[in-house]
Amino acid sequence: MAEAKVQWLGGGTYLGVDSTQHSVVLSTPTDNVGMKPSEMLLVALASCTAVDVVNISAKKKQPLSSLEIQVKAEQDENPPWPFRKIHLHYVASGEGLTDAALSKAIELSEEKYCSVSATVRGVAEITTSFEIV
Repeated sequence: MAEAKVQWLGGGTYLGVDSTQHSVVLSTPTDNVGMKPSEMLLVALASCTAVDVVNISAKKKQPLSSLEIQVKAEQDENPPWPFRKIHLHYVASGEGLTDAALSKAIELSEEKYCSVSATVRGVAEITTSFEIV
């Protein structure tokens, strides 16, 4: 079972702590001292798939030397402002890295391994693109 907690620190600032006792500061845009909670979801999605893509690439003997995932998302204009479209753009490099290998690693992450993607899928349309630099 996964566990986490959030503690209100005052004003619009909060401290999120995961099951391994690692923490992140979150805040409202007014307080501007931490990450926006709604965008934390985008970071969670990108980092979940990043872990998968790095690990899958290494197992397939296509190790990465760098990976950045740029996320753009569209939200409804009215409360509760759910994300409806999320686009992940992967920018990767690695000696001998092929389009086919990177594309397959992204596909496996999205369809089989990423728990955040599996949770968000169905509420938001998730699309991907990639480039090898």
